[in-house]
This record gives sequence, structure tokens and C-alpha cells, in this order.
Amino acid sequence: MTFDISKAREHFPALQQDQVFFDNAGGSQTLASVIDSISQYLSKTNVQLGASYHTGSQSNTNHFVLGSSTTQLFMNLSASLQFPSASEIILSKMEHETNVKPWLFMAERLNLTVKWWESSKEDGLKLTAANLKPLLNDKVKFVACTHVSNILGSIHDVKSIADAVHEVGALFCVDGVSYAPHRAVDVKAFGVDFYSFSWYKVYGPHIAVLYASDSAQQHMKPMSHYFNPTKTLEDKIGFAGSNYECVQSIPAIVDYLSGAFPAITEREGKLQTILLDFLNSRPDITVLGSTSADNKERVPTISFTVKGMSSKAIVAEAEKISNYGFRWGHFYSKRLCDEVLGLEPEGVTRVSMVHYNTEEEIKGLVEVLRKVLPQV
Repeated sequence: MTFDISKAREHFPALQQDQVFFDNAGGSQTLASVIDSISQYLSKTNVQLGASYHTGSQSNTNHFVLGSSTTQLFMNLSASLQFPSASEIILSKMEHETNVKPWLFMAERLNLTVKWWESSKEDGLKLTAANLKPLLNDKVKFVACTHVSNILGSIHDVKSIADAVHEVGALFCVDGVSYAPHRAVDVKAFGVDFYSFSWYKVYGPHIAVLYASDSAQQHMKPMSHYFNPTKTLEDKIGFAGSNYECVQSIPAIVDYLSGAFPAITEREGKLQTILLDFLNSRPDITVLGSTSADNKERVPTISFTVKGMSSKAIVAEAEKISNYGFRWGHFYSKRLCDEVLGLEPEGVTRVSMVHYNTEEEIKGLVEVLRKVLPQV
């Protein structure tokens, strides 16, 4: 499938500005069709959910709930889940804190034992079924991990991990925030019990979605008002937290992405190759995670450090001479940066690309980096 980059960029009003967006992992640009949809909804169909107006009717499903962010939805879920006291849960330090703190709260509430799932440089700093299995036993009731690290860009094989988790009868929760902008999400194929991502990182508005399987919902205590129904996931933990105008714009995103992911994957592979070739060519640069541009291994979220120059200084110097927007820091994966990678407080320099970035933009970034980095 041929990917027409100029046609794709026409769908994003923000790309018409004199600005290059390389902080897409923090939030993508928004589709014009989404903006128009929200405007049209507020102008013509702004009615209370549940009202009997034809223009305001909305479909629902038992397996999904929408809310303001993945963090908020995981917090709601953590307050709802029920496990026997002294059970065990397994977490990792490769995560955005979104997929750690809610489960620590849950462990404290239910008197659960927390075990930490570790990877090593020998594993390529990847979470795998193999390095998880030594932690699994019949006391383990819940395991959480990220689908893609928002620092390393590494893709985890969640299907094989799900299979391992289910062998001991535990539930598996995946943070898909950094995966969903780059690949199609198929929760059935993944075999997961819980999966969440944020639409504002997938070319849409500031809203998120959480999936929970039927069997997983049997472990949830409904948090709704006592007189309200408790059948659906929305009933159980929705708290009327979905924003109607944002919710109804989601079909516009789905329409844009329908059938496009094979081309997007191929496109992004070319983009990350350009940047990684440059970074890997310099002895003073350490690419964190996989140094490969293989799109089966990673997405184009690339983090690095430079010997003799802080991450903060790199971004500051680049901003002085260019319109390239990329960032430095821990990006809420502080346990990863501090405890696993052993980085300085300023963390990493991160360049996060998506399909609407161009090869010319990446080549331009390389030239900017040549100017601001130490001479070698």
C-alpha cells in the first residue's frame, strides 16, 4: 500500500504551521475531521446522554469505558478490583507511572504482595514471557506491563506474556498508550484482560478508553450509585466521566486509520531508520533500548543520551536555532530512568515521530543535532 504523506498531512490543521512536531508521544496533532465533529456536535446535537432525542442517541458495549485519561481509568479500575488478601501482583519498572501507582494503591488497599518484574541488557531491556515466568505461581492474581515503552520504543510481545499469565489463572493488564498511535489494537488477538490507551495520542481529543473482558469483570466491584445498573463496564467504573462531544468524535479517527496501519508501519520504519543511522554512528551517543530500526522491534519513539552534554542542554540549544519541538526528561517513566537506566535527573532526550512526519523533517533534525552536539 502506497502512503501519500502530503495527503495525510492535509488532515491535520496544525501541520500547516511553521513548526515541526517531534513530541508526538506526549500528544499527537488532532485530525480536522475530529475538530469538525466536535464543533458540529456542540452546535447541533448537544443533548444529555440518555435523553430520548434521536440525534443524541449513543451505542454502548459491555467491554469498554471512556474517561479523561488512561491514568484516571486505571485508578478507577484499581479501586474496583477485588482479590484475596495476601495474593500477589506483578509490576515492572519499565512503565509510565500510570501503570504502576494505581496498582500500588490497590495492593495497599487489599493487603497484596508486590513483586517486581525485571529485564536486563541481556534481554534487550524488554519484558518477556521468559523473564516473567520465574515470578509466576498460583498466588499471583494480577500482572501489568506496557505494550510499548514511552522511553525505549520497544514493542513487547503481549500475546505470549498473556498466555504465561493465564497459565496461573491471573489477570493481565496492558498500557497501550504508546502502541496505539502506531499499530492496530486487537484486544482479542492480544489475549489481554484489560487494555487502555488515550485518544489524544491517536490523533483525537483528550479522552481515553479502557477494555475489560467479561471474565475480568467478574473480579470487579461496581463503584456506581446503589440505584444505578451495574451490567456494563461503563456502569461499574464510568462515573459519567466521558465527555460526550469527544466520545462521538472517535468514529472520525477510526475512519482515518481504517486499513492504514500497514502503510503507517512501513512509513514509520523509514523515518526511524534515518534518525537511528545518525545516532548509532556517533560514539558519544547511547540509544536507549534497541538500536535496531526494525519495525517489528520498535516504534519511532527514540530516546538517547550524549556523553558530555545534558539532555536539557541538547533541547535548549536546538530550540535556539530551529523550529524543531522535541523534549527531555523522564516522561513519567521515572522508575525506568532512575532505577533501571541509572540516568541523571535530566533523563533522556526523546524524539517521538508518527506517520505525518516527513523524511525532510528527520534529515533536518539530524543537521540540527550535528550543530548542537559536541564535535567528534
